[in-house]
Amino acid sequence: MTEKKSASYSTGEPTLDKKITALLEEAGIGSARREYFEMVATAIRFDRQATTSGDIRMINQAFKEIRYADAIFQPYRGVKKVTIFGSARLAVERPEWRMARRFAEQIAKAGFMVLTGGGDGIMGAAQLGAGKERSFGLNIRLPCEQRPNEVIEGDRKLIFFRYFFTRKLFFVKESHAIALFPGGFGTMDECFEALTLMQTGKAPIVPMVFIDYPGGTYWSAFREFLQKELLSRDLISDQDFHLFTFTDDLEEATQEIERFYYNFHSCRFVGELLALRIHRAPDDSALEAIQRDFADIAVQPGSFFKTSALPAEANEPEILSLPRLCFPFDRRSYGRLRQLIDRLNAL
Repeated sequence: MTEKKSASYSTGEPTLDKKITALLEEAGIGSARREYFEMVATAIRFDRQATTSGDIRMINQAFKEIRYADAIFQPYRGVKKVTIFGSARLAVERPEWRMARRFAEQIAKAGFMVLTGGGDGIMGAAQLGAGKERSFGLNIRLPCEQRPNEVIEGDRKLIFFRYFFTRKLFFVKESHAIALFPGGFGTMDECFEALTLMQTGKAPIVPMVFIDYPGGTYWSAFREFLQKELLSRDLISDQDFHLFTFTDDLEEATQEIERFYYNFHSCRFVGELLALRIHRAPDDSALEAIQRDFADIAVQPGSFFKTSALPAEANEPEILSLPRLCFPFDRRSYGRLRQLIDRLNAL
């Protein structure tokens, strides 16, 4: 039986609802009170539906992990971060290891912080390149315990997760770019998860760069697989290839990430509109070209317009001064949206 949804989420017990409201008031919770109310009400509803004790332990642990990790990231909200994925098995003698260290050093000098899994191999190389002060380690507790690398060990920015899904949430949620070096099942899992989230609009579009050493075949073979086995069968589209870049040049990889934020800041859906927050608005001739060249991703032709912050964006005061380019996005052409962002960055 499908659970009946109502406009007002509650425990289903008015007396309890009033007590929760009173508790939140007593706790001094003002902002986002509705969401906090629903969190408490959801906990009670779990009990009412006789959720198993094992599931309750999992939900509780995941909730606590999310809360703790959020607290660690809070002081660094204003700093852009690059997630670096790759194998924990690659030794320091490998060219991939040396590339990862140099890339992290370059990206840190460019002002970014680095997120890795906190282990050895590519993760340790990246942490060594970026340095402890500009690094986060998102470690996973495994039966065969994965020790943190010596750079991040003991640092407050080293976070231990019990569950892969909460860990991956923060890899994507806190990242402003993703760089992938060769790796095993875990790297492939992280690669396809990030691609799926961006392709479907469940995560913001960010630069995604596949990096190999000169002459390496790992990512070139992967690209060939995508083209021959996925694209040729219409399992993905041509535009999906605009969501990522392949390179064996570290300067190109760093520039790909820096360039993405040259004009573009962020985006947000406001009702049916997608608001692109940018530093410099297109002039009238550039806007006319956008109307023409990107008409295929707008629900109505000629519906792009420049504006200041929309009323619904008032809860983000730090970026209210930025101009916006708004239009009713079709919510499926995310590869083409990346091309539009590139166009705006070229202004």
